[in-house]
Amino acid sequence: MEAELVALATAGATTLVQQMATEGWATVRRRMAAVLARRRGAEEEAEVERELDQARTDVISAREDGDEEVPQGVAVVWKARLRRLLAEDPAAAAELRRLLDEVAPQGTQSVVRDVHNTISGGVMTGPVVQAGVVFDHRGTPPGGPQSR
Repeated sequence: MEAELVALATAGATTLVQQMATEGWATVRRRMAAVLARRRGAEEEAEVERELDQARTDVISAREDGDEEVPQGVAVVWKARLRRLLAEDPAAAAELRRLLDEVAPQGTQSVVRDVHNTISGGVMTGPVVQAGVVFDHRGTPPGGPQSR
């Protein structure tokens, strides 16, 4: 399978799991079910919607328990289904891309960074702040425009 289609399946599954906890879930669920049940009819689409709802229940429950392995596992399952779909029906790629563009437009995607902190030297009694980018009181990021 082309690397581009594998990346698309990965993005689709990741976005799907991320959207499970949002207000727009009903729309994403309906649209993703339509993509996954292409050419198979309304009955198949309804079954996929039920599977997506069960996956959402599992993800939300796991996150409430602090378990991030379940959401990752759910993403793996849906990635496999999307890869199978794209291998069988490459035309589905355009439909999946449209859905992803609407759910997470390129201009609004955030950059995810790893932040690692090490605290040492005794007992800490004050707050510890962990952040990726810290803005000053004017809303200027580090290295941004300097006022003179």
